[in-house]
Amino acid sequence: MNLKKLREGVLVFMAHKMGLPYFRLIRKKPSFPYTKEQLAAMPEGSVGKTMYVFFQKNNLDLLPYYEKHDIKHVVLGYEADEEGEVCLQCFMLANGRMTIPVWIAVGYGVVTMPEYWAAFYKAWIRGRRNKSLQQTDWFALIPQPLYEVQHALLRVS
Repeated sequence: MNLKKLREGVLVFMAHKMGLPYFRLIRKKPSFPYTKEQLAAMPEGSVGKTMYVFFQKNNLDLLPYYEKHDIKHVVLGYEADEEGEVCLQCFMLANGRMTIPVWIAVGYGVVTMPEYWAAFYKAWIRGRRNKSLQQTDWFALIPQPLYEVQHALLRVS
């Protein structure tokens, strides 16, 4: 097994075997109001349709407790690979998201993925400079045009 596959496996393990139990313990189950089929039927260019395309491209399904995470991938533009996962968490940490899973993912990435340090730093700076996303109603973004959402949310504070 190559190093990249091993690290991706560790990230999946951390998300599903550590993160999911953590979320179940501290969060009430989110009521995501859409099915994958409803996302597929949304207008081209909407956050929902783009999320559906993201799922198809990466062979993913909707997972309870991870819907907001997947919306963030779409809105922030980070891929669902090891680099993109850690970049997303670097952005969110720098933007004020101080949770145990975020700290673990960032720490893991920094320690084990030196080839992505420049990308992690860029994501960190981007998150630090961006206005706070802490009060964002991520589910409400689904029917909206992605371009408008990005224009509204991804601005320097």
